[in-house]
Amino acid sequence: MLSRLAVVLCIFVALFVPSATHAAFFTEDKPTNVKATLVAIESSVQPGRAFTVALKLEHQPGWHTYWKYPGTGLPTSLKWELPPGWTAGDIQWPTPAKIIDDKGTITGNGYTGIVYLPVTLTPPVGLKPGESVTLKATADWLMCNKECVPGSAKVELTLPVSAEKPVADPDANGMAVATASAALPRAADGWRAEVTQTGKILSLRLTAPAGAPAPRAPWFFGDQDFVAYDAPQEFHEEQPGVYIFKLALSAAAETGVKRLTGVLYTESSWAATGKPALTGWVIDLPLILAATLPAESANLTSLLGTLGLALLGGLILNLMPCVFPVLGIKILGFVHQSGADRRKVVQHGFVFTAGVLLSFWSLAGVLAALRAGGEQLGWGFQLQSPGFVFTLAAVMLVFALNLSGVFEFGLGATGVGGSLQTKTGYAGSFFTGVLATVVATPCSAPFLAPALGAALALPTGQSFLVFTAIGVGLSAPYLLLSIFPSAVKWLPRPGAWMETFKQFMAFPLYATVGALVWVLVGQVGDVAQRNAIFGLTAVAMAAWCYGRFAQAGPTGARVTRARLGVVGAVALLAFGGWLGWPQAAAGDELTWEPWSAERVAALRAEGRTIYVDFTARWCATCQTNKKIVFGSAEVRRVFKEKKIATLRADWTNKDAKIAEELARWGRAAVPFDLVYLPGAAEGKPLPEVLTPGLVLEALGK
Repeated sequence: MLSRLAVVLCIFVALFVPSATHAAFFTEDKPTNVKATLVAIESSVQPGRAFTVALKLEHQPGWHTYWKYPGTGLPTSLKWELPPGWTAGDIQWPTPAKIIDDKGTITGNGYTGIVYLPVTLTPPVGLKPGESVTLKATADWLMCNKECVPGSAKVELTLPVSAEKPVADPDANGMAVATASAALPRAADGWRAEVTQTGKILSLRLTAPAGAPAPRAPWFFGDQDFVAYDAPQEFHEEQPGVYIFKLALSAAAETGVKRLTGVLYTESSWAATGKPALTGWVIDLPLILAATLPAESANLTSLLGTLGLALLGGLILNLMPCVFPVLGIKILGFVHQSGADRRKVVQHGFVFTAGVLLSFWSLAGVLAALRAGGEQLGWGFQLQSPGFVFTLAAVMLVFALNLSGVFEFGLGATGVGGSLQTKTGYAGSFFTGVLATVVATPCSAPFLAPALGAALALPTGQSFLVFTAIGVGLSAPYLLLSIFPSAVKWLPRPGAWMETFKQFMAFPLYATVGALVWVLVGQVGDVAQRNAIFGLTAVAMAAWCYGRFAQAGPTGARVTRARLGVVGAVALLAFGGWLGWPQAAAGDELTWEPWSAERVAALRAEGRTIYVDFTARWCATCQTNKKIVFGSAEVRRVFKEKKIATLRADWTNKDAKIAEELARWGRAAVPFDLVYLPGAAEGKPLPEVLTPGLVLEALGK
């Protein structure tokens, strides 16, 4: 009874999955200030001689400001009010740090604690010694903790004018500015670097000079919006003194970019031992497109790697429980059929190998036909296609679950074709090879699934080579044992260790699924990412339903249970594919007008319901609210039916009127949403974190 209920539950879950809305909840703290002051290295100014000052920012714990290329957020800026004849250079940016939120997500590039932003000032030559000069500037920044608040301060510094450079030691601030200036990112002496672009991946290759320490916890901070600031960065040592960085391009990366620029950080130093420490290496390198590399060499290396995986996967197939137990029996069959004639034993081995290879070539032909049809339909077998990546992840997941023992395919295959196996002569050996392929291919094996995935993207000729390598790997033990039949006694005896080995080797495939999901995350939006994860979960449950219920015995009530299990598995598989298949994000069907107090007054005079969204592009919570609330078809329907006016106050850049309106409501940060109902004396503020239910309730729905 319980089994039947479980089967029904599988089908129920497959056909009806209730939607769930979730949101992150944040506690709101009062924003603390970032203190800004203007300090200088030296205690006096000389006519016509450039010198360095710095904007000193002191962050309270938990708060940060942003680098010149912030990822999210806005960089700090300085607007100078200098006496006539003075000139100011740009801010010289120290090496930034990754800004990471409580969930471990990278949210930008910036600074915490105390940071000095140096600027070079040049006075006119006409300054008179004995006088003093006051340097003024307005500093603007965006400071963030759990919320983001724009900050601004008037800073100034008064220095005497002297004829000679001061010889006295600088004060603490002056020493700190000097230290910060000396530690600014620069070129790393002796290091060599080159960068290659392959699709949306950059490979940065670093070669160390003698005596340079190994980089520790390195990270690349890219200029502009070329490299994805929030994507993982792979770093490994290719050989002693040679390191490889893998960088993902951002979704907004422009085509035609010819140089990689940014700062490469390390916790150790890019300088040789005994030299002043250098944590930030300025990178400015021409991009080498993979297509411009020697094509034959690159393609040959890639193909050889794939063939190696295919050969290894074919070999490991022999260790799968559905294949290994018959290995010695087949070789003994060769010996029995040919008596003591060694030449005939070898011939049987080659005929068996021919049966395996012809079977795999048949599979390759089917694949080639499918690919031809797919190309006519515009079906792209490339990892740049989110649909292909999701499909490949689902296939790898099914292979891994098969290895883990969640379900089994082909359990009765060993009993199929028995009459062919028992044929005498070479026909029996040939059909034994065919049967070995039939039994082996459903079992799958580590390294085989990645090779098959690569075969989908290879030209037809190379795809046939991959299948040939798999066939050679599968048949090699049979062929070798036919040449050396006495070696059969050295084979390990079948036993429980085979099942343990099989399950252990499922984990490399789970890792492959994780890597494919990571690729998919870089290609699709938040909603599609979530759906892909739930879709893969449904695929896994389909495999479980099939293994738990569909593979029942052939008699009695088990037949009914098996049929219901198949129905549940198919339904779950279809649901998982439908749910997880990447689709373009639904556009915002609502039309948003720019907010203004005058527009609010005019709409209220018309008796309209008004929804005001105070937001900013650098506000992560704002973007989450929009995805959750206005991604709801019900919310959009109500807004349309009630003809609700939608106004958006975009605070991405400074706007005094928006800041004044926020202050009127006692707010200093976004997100902030208001609903004005007809006849109400005032607007109704909504919580910072929104759900469709909260919005509909505020509208009186």
